[in-house]
Amino acid sequence: MIMTDLAKQKQQEEYQKYVKHVTPTHNLFLNMCKAFVTGGAICVIGQVILNWCRHAGMSDETAGAWCSLLLVCLSVLLTGLNLYQKLARFGGAGTLVPITGFANSVASPAIEYKKEGQVFGIGCKIFTIAGPVILFGVVSSWLLGAGYWILKLCGVL
Repeated sequence: MIMTDLAKQKQQEEYQKYVKHVTPTHNLFLNMCKAFVTGGAICVIGQVILNWCRHAGMSDETAGAWCSLLLVCLSVLLTGLNLYQKLARFGGAGTLVPITGFANSVASPAIEYKKEGQVFGIGCKIFTIAGPVILFGVVSSWLLGAGYWILKLCGVL
């Protein structure tokens, strides 16, 4: 059965209406506000932890380490309780930028693939999302360090 041009055009218009109906619409300004509030709230929590540690008599370096540690632990705990994903659905990119987003990207695959075992599940899949970030960080740090070393040898720095 050969479709006429009119039937093809009608089918294409119906498909376009279907796509328009199914495709979610986003309010960019609202999404940016949610991301700002969410990321800001995470940073405020981090600042509260940092101030509390300093008030407890810790050095700036030790307080920073405890702040990072507690934010990572909180993120992994919320990931394990399936609450971080709900926060990410609301806050979008605001949850990805702080250290908590990185902790979530490591913990999520580990939790998802734990049923496949310690080695082939958790061990192989834990860095599926975070691995490229770590690799890029290590390689770029090495390149920058090598460039600095060469410039120092040449007497430029």
